[in-house]
Amino acid sequence: MHKANKRYGIMGGTFDPIHLGHLFIAETALDELNLDKVVFIPTGHPPHKDHENITDAHHRLQMTSIAIHSNKTFKLSAIEVNRKGPSYTIDTVRRLLEHDGGDVELYFITGTDAFMEVETWKRYKDVLQMIKIVVATRLGYSDVHFNEKVDLFTKKYKARIIKVAVPILEISSSDIRNRIKEGKTIKYLVPEGVEEYIRKNQLYQY
Repeated sequence: MHKANKRYGIMGGTFDPIHLGHLFIAETALDELNLDKVVFIPTGHPPHKDHENITDAHHRLQMTSIAIHSNKTFKLSAIEVNRKGPSYTIDTVRRLLEHDGGDVELYFITGTDAFMEVETWKRYKDVLQMIKIVVATRLGYSDVHFNEKVDLFTKKYKARIIKVAVPILEISSSDIRNRIKEGKTIKYLVPEGVEEYIRKNQLYQY
């Protein structure tokens, strides 16, 4: 059996805006799983969210680029933004695997909440069999339904699910947007460059 030469993490999300919690989860996965790099892929048209309430893709790409530029093992991909139609994980994974051939092993990094909704993903069974799923959990996290789902997917679909315990930073993009609307500080919740970009472009104020 051919052994992949490279191990790439995939960090997807709307990143509206990207924050320190995203970066810390990616760095933890990179370190613990000995990944060669983590590719950040801002969603173009997320099928599960109201498009009207999502910031323009150009801004989300720029903020992500600013947030990761100082880390040489973090890369940015506009693959979903450039693709027309809804952004489905299955399409992105296929494209990445086709591009890199059999030389790359992909690790899809996600959180527990997103993982619990995996069955709503397009062709989720195929996704589970094509790549490894890395679930970032809080330290000491234990949930019966979560563990049952991991066991089910592992046995039924031969899914390769890796749990990575992360000292989760209690930060959310929605909270950051609300803080900005209320005139509160977001310092130390997002990288300084992202904070400056948001201020300059007057994002999330209305």
